[in-house]
Amino acid sequence: MYHALITGGAGFVGSHLAEALLAEGHAVTVIDNLSTGRFENIAHLAEHPRFRFAIENIRNETVMDRLVSECHVIFHLAAAVGVNLIVESPIHTIETNVNGTEAVLRTARRYRRKVLIASTSEVYGKGTKVPFAEDDDRVVGPTTKSRWSYSTSKALDEFLALAYHKEIGLPVVILRLFNTVGPRQTGHYGMVLPRFVTWALRGAPIQVYGDGQQTRCFASVTDVVRAIVALADAPEAVGQVYNIGSSEEVTIYELAERVRARVGSRSEIVLVPYDRAYEEGFDDMRRRVPDTRKIQTTIEWAPTQTLDEIIDAVVAYYREQGV
Repeated sequence: MYHALITGGAGFVGSHLAEALLAEGHAVTVIDNLSTGRFENIAHLAEHPRFRFAIENIRNETVMDRLVSECHVIFHLAAAVGVNLIVESPIHTIETNVNGTEAVLRTARRYRRKVLIASTSEVYGKGTKVPFAEDDDRVVGPTTKSRWSYSTSKALDEFLALAYHKEIGLPVVILRLFNTVGPRQTGHYGMVLPRFVTWALRGAPIQVYGDGQQTRCFASVTDVVRAIVALADAPEAVGQVYNIGSSEEVTIYELAERVRARVGSRSEIVLVPYDRAYEEGFDDMRRRVPDTRKIQTTIEWAPTQTLDEIIDAVVAYYREQGV
């Protein structure tokens, strides 16, 4: 059993990870400033004897020093995420991601703690070699389009973490997450599935951005957390980068249709141009499919939940919330 520190642990993925680690018998400390995370996500864990929660920014070096000194492994999930937030607050996105990761790695170095860093499929940018493998080249848009600041900031996080591993031997593992979805995810920052579900439940128009023919692969947060926990326990994962996601590819328009059907909604599906949804000249990638052979080889992991099962779980969650 070990003591885990989860940065951003009151967020969607972090709260599920905290649950999974506690269920395995580990102790868990969460640090989250609640800028995008919600206490409601972890409220049911608050009285657990092996759970602690600190409302603080990870760039507070005094607090981080104490928390890192008391833990054995760090799951670094704190980040600025979501297309809406990235487009509207590029300064916040860059500073949160780069400076936050730097603060975590600097403190981890002091105590030689293993760090698992959540990255993103966004680092592949507009690459057209599908599926994306961990060593593929990156193709991103110009710096004049703030949409690519998130991709670049997370790539810099990866570079920095791998540099700490190469130069001083810090044990790090990079987790490239591909569209993780499930209960507790909010649509406030642009996440597509919870927005589609809430619109369908309310009978409101389901807004599909662009022409709707762009494709994504959605993985259940339960499956993703299972992969993260297994990689933390795998010595051969240290110093490596792993894609974590599903290979069940679906167009965004088809996703809207499937959500509407499973809700039993009569919502209209409407196409909204990118320029109106985000900003003029907004760039997007047409396909985003992970090559997961590397993680399958390392920990024999594969997703178990289908997209329809995931949609049903999200629908059930929002119905419980009274939507």
